[in-house]
Amino acid sequence: MPSYKAPVQDSLFLLNDVFRMDRYGNLPGFEDMSAETLEAILEEGAKLAEEVMHPLNLSGDQEGCTRHADGTVTPPKGFKAAYDAYCQGGWTGLAIDPNYGGQGLPYAVAIVINEFSSASNMALAMYPGLTQGAVAALHTHASDEIKRRYLPKMVEGVWSGTMNLTEPHCGTDLGLLKSKAAPQADGSYKISGQKIFISAGEHDMTENIIHLVLARIDGAPQGVKGISLFVVPKFLVNEDGTVGARNAVSCGSIEHKMGIHGNATCVMNYDGATGWLVGEAHRGLAAMFVMMNEARLGVAVQGLAQSDIAYQNAVIYAKDRLQGRSLTGTKAPEKVADPIIVHPDVRRTLLEIKSFNEAARAFVLWTALKGDVAHKSEDQSERQKADDYMGLMTPVLKGVLTDRGFDNAVKAQQLFGGHGYVEEWGMSQFVRDARIAMIYEGANGIQALDLVGRKLGKDGGRAIMMFFQEVKTFIAENEGNAALKTYLDPLAKSVGHLEQATMWFMANGMSNPDNAGAGSSDYMHLFGLVAMGYMWAMMAKTAQEKLPSANGSQSFYETKLATGRFYVERVLPETSLRLARLSTGSKTMMSLPAEAF
Repeated sequence: MPSYKAPVQDSLFLLNDVFRMDRYGNLPGFEDMSAETLEAILEEGAKLAEEVMHPLNLSGDQEGCTRHADGTVTPPKGFKAAYDAYCQGGWTGLAIDPNYGGQGLPYAVAIVINEFSSASNMALAMYPGLTQGAVAALHTHASDEIKRRYLPKMVEGVWSGTMNLTEPHCGTDLGLLKSKAAPQADGSYKISGQKIFISAGEHDMTENIIHLVLARIDGAPQGVKGISLFVVPKFLVNEDGTVGARNAVSCGSIEHKMGIHGNATCVMNYDGATGWLVGEAHRGLAAMFVMMNEARLGVAVQGLAQSDIAYQNAVIYAKDRLQGRSLTGTKAPEKVADPIIVHPDVRRTLLEIKSFNEAARAFVLWTALKGDVAHKSEDQSERQKADDYMGLMTPVLKGVLTDRGFDNAVKAQQLFGGHGYVEEWGMSQFVRDARIAMIYEGANGIQALDLVGRKLGKDGGRAIMMFFQEVKTFIAENEGNAALKTYLDPLAKSVGHLEQATMWFMANGMSNPDNAGAGSSDYMHLFGLVAMGYMWAMMAKTAQEKLPSANGSQSFYETKLATGRFYVERVLPETSLRLARLSTGSKTMMSLPAEAF
């Protein structure tokens, strides 16, 4: 039976010591966030994840969701009670505007809880996670009337939310969508069409489900500029806020998927369902992208989360499984064989995952804190800088963390040998669940194209230049620290590789866009390697500073330093490979005619 332990100490180290959350005390939601309060919140979130959500992960995977003859859907046994516990604890509104019932705490704190939840039970965590994204979209773009009507109960978790974009014939190219919205005399619209792959589209865990649906108003122009966003509730809402008659929206079927079996992924049919416009007509993508960016960060966290739970279980197995003897002599003479953790290749595998997990967690929280500044700071220049970072880093986080997260789940499964391939050990579920994160909310190839095609050149390259300056400044300020040289020299080299790759695109991408497309995935991963190398340099600096006075915590900081050394010595050099590959351009891969494949 798999187990899970939330990484509370590591998260506290990052927020309190590396990123110094106390420096953000001027922002709303941070003023009362003492170290003691933060620890209490994370400990309670960990308890919920470990004791309530995780015990349902394996059984939920095995049971899946059930669609009944009337179109209703029942999630696995125990999910509703666990969801209710999640809501009753106030976790649904942790970082949401207090004006609508939220607690207004830092987004970075909510991200930590999202990691714990996603690692413990990804399918279950998606139900409230999607609602948080829907709340963000409505909060930013909806009218006051719509916000008043829907947000309080969504924040409370009594109602849930979904995102409806994809149709059978269009996924990434939303300009092809066919769903229609017919204006009505009372200001509402009748929504007709079919949406597919709708996570948490139908279930009985909440009193109402609030669907956010992209559709084209009758007579609107073709393409993405003619798309509008609508709020379409499962049950219409009465004037007094109570749930009324069933709307004309139904679940036609549920998908039989590779993973996340406990989440109801639905085909949704809209047969003249009543909906209301969110934001401006024909500008629905702008509103939906608020939710999509929230979702992309959440999906990045899912990649990290599945990597971490797979790693934790692989470590337990590696310490327990007896196979062969150490290459340098017997380590457990009292046993018939040594535990496999004595073998260098097993340790390589575990350290590749561990060094990624800790750097990825830092990367996520560093970016989340930028999000808090972007949304809450009164300093316009600081808001712009943070917003630039968020725009640049979102595709990197989503693409890199989910690609690597899946790879790491496979690596952890590999350590189990044949036991990893059979279902009873649970490793297969981590692999299957992690796989979807590479696909939904924009497949990772699209994330790479977004990064190279849109984000690098945006505002004259302001964001990427700012990132280069920040990392180089950190290196320069610490070059006199001999103990940190081990981390800084490889980081400086890898930053140089990223700069070369960026300049190569500037010189070759404009003349032949295929060059940018051919190198985009390598560039995205090169960027991720550098960003996580920067995270390791910051963590190492903090660990070195803490170590002399670490009363009883020396092993934590020593382990942190050793893990960081492994990353910069064995993982970060991959930047040279990525640079070499993207620098070859597109000629070879585009030379074959389609018939040759």
